[in-house]
Amino acid sequence: MTKNSSQNSVANLTPRAIVEELNKNIVGQDDAKRAAAIAVRNRWRRQQLSEELQKEITPKNILMVGPTGVGKTEIARRLAKLCNAPFIKVEATKYTEVGYYGRDVESMIRELVENAIGIVRQQERVVVEQEAKERAEEKILDLLVPPTPHAYESMATTFEDTREEGQVSEVESNRRAREKMRGMLRAGELDHRVVELKTEQKVAPVMMGSMGGDQMDMDFQGMLEKFMPKTSVRRELTVKEAEKVLFEQECEALLDTDKINSKAIELAENTGIIFLDEIDKVSAADSKGADVSRQGVQRDLLPIVEGTTVQTKYGYIQTDHVLFIAAGAFHRSAPSDLMPELQGRFPIRVELFDLTKDDFIRILKEPKNSLTQQYRALIGTENITVEFTDEAVDLLAEFAFKVNRSTQNIGARRLHTIMERLLEELSFESPEMSLGTVTINEGYVRERLDEIADDEDLSRFIL
Repeated sequence: MTKNSSQNSVANLTPRAIVEELNKNIVGQDDAKRAAAIAVRNRWRRQQLSEELQKEITPKNILMVGPTGVGKTEIARRLAKLCNAPFIKVEATKYTEVGYYGRDVESMIRELVENAIGIVRQQERVVVEQEAKERAEEKILDLLVPPTPHAYESMATTFEDTREEGQVSEVESNRRAREKMRGMLRAGELDHRVVELKTEQKVAPVMMGSMGGDQMDMDFQGMLEKFMPKTSVRRELTVKEAEKVLFEQECEALLDTDKINSKAIELAENTGIIFLDEIDKVSAADSKGADVSRQGVQRDLLPIVEGTTVQTKYGYIQTDHVLFIAAGAFHRSAPSDLMPELQGRFPIRVELFDLTKDDFIRILKEPKNSLTQQYRALIGTENITVEFTDEAVDLLAEFAFKVNRSTQNIGARRLHTIMERLLEELSFESPEMSLGTVTINEGYVRERLDEIADDEDLSRFIL
C-alpha cells in the first residue's frame, strides 16, 4: 500500500463512517465511539495543514470511564485496525516508578514502533512479492536443472562469434530443459520431488533478562547477533517446501530495512495509538506506602503523553502526536485523583455505561461475528447446524444480566462463560452425533443454566 493510497483510504473515514464501522462489531457506547471517531479524523485534518501549523496541533487524548467488559478496549482496537494504525494495549499497573521495580514506561513507545515495523514490513513485502517469487523459481530451477558453465553468458553472442558449436548446443539444451521444468513446476507436477537445499541459521545468544532493562537487553542482544557466526545446514525438502523457504529468503533479501525503519517511525509518530488501561489503578488520594509508586508511574507517564523523544533500536521517535486513550473503571477513585498535569493531557472524557439485558441481546445477534455466529461456525465443522431461537437468546441475555448483578460485573465477557456452559455437552458430543440440526430453544437453555444461575455460590465460581 502506497502512502497516497493509505491517505486516501483514511480520508474516506469520516466520523460518521468510522462510527458505522464500529457499530458492526460493538453494541452501544455511542458517546465513546463519536469521541474516538473525531480524534482519528482530527489526525487526518492535521496532516492537511502546513508543516508549521502541524507542529502546534496536538492530539486530543481520550479518557474513557466505565466498568470492565463494556467495550473500552474493543473500541480502541477496532479503531486502530480500521485505520491500519500501529496499536498497543498496556496496563498502567505493569509500570512503576524507575527505582522501585517493574518496567520503564518508555518501553510502551518501543512496543509501538515494533508494531509499526510489522505494518510497514507487510506493506513493503507486497511490493516485492512478485520479484521474490520469480527469484525463488529460478533458484528451484537451478536445483532441478543445474546450469552449465556457460548457461548465463550473454544471449547476444551469435553463432558466428562462437567457435565452439558444441558449447552453443549445450547452452541451448540446458535452456530447453529448464523451460520444460519451469512449465512442470508451475503446473505443480514437481511438488513432491525432493531437492537438497542449503540454508543458513544464526546461533541465538542466550541472555539473562534484567528487571526494568528491556531496552538494554534488546539492544545488547541485537549487537551480539551481528557477531554470532552463521551455520549452514543442508536440508532435504520437497520442491513445494523448498519454494516456500526460498520465497521467504528472497523477500527478506529484497526488503530495504532502513526504509522500513524510517517509515515505521514516521507511521508510529503520526498515527500510533496507545491504549492505556487501568489508569485508575495508579491514581492515589495520598502519598503513603504503595501510593508513592503510583504517583511515580504518573510522573513517568506525563512526559510521554505530553511529548518527548524516545530512543529505540530503530531510531528516535517523538511522541508529540501519538494518540493516547486511557481507560479505567474508577470504582474507588475519580479522574480528579490523577495528577492535575496528567488530567490536562486527556481533555476528552467519555463515560461508558453498564450493559443492559437489551444490550446483551444485541451483542448475541447483531455484530458481524457475534457469539452465536461463532458457535454456529465452530460446531458447523462437525457437520451439525446449530440454530438459536429468539426466546433462547432472550433468556441467555437475561441470565448474563442477572449473574452480573448478583456477582462480579464483568460486562460482555459474561456471555462467553454462559455460552461455554450452555454448549459444553454439545461441543463434547458433536463429533459422534448424527443429527443434522440442533435447535437451541428456551427449554434447552433453562435445562442447562437454571440451577447454576439460581445458586449464587455456584454462579460465583462457574459463571
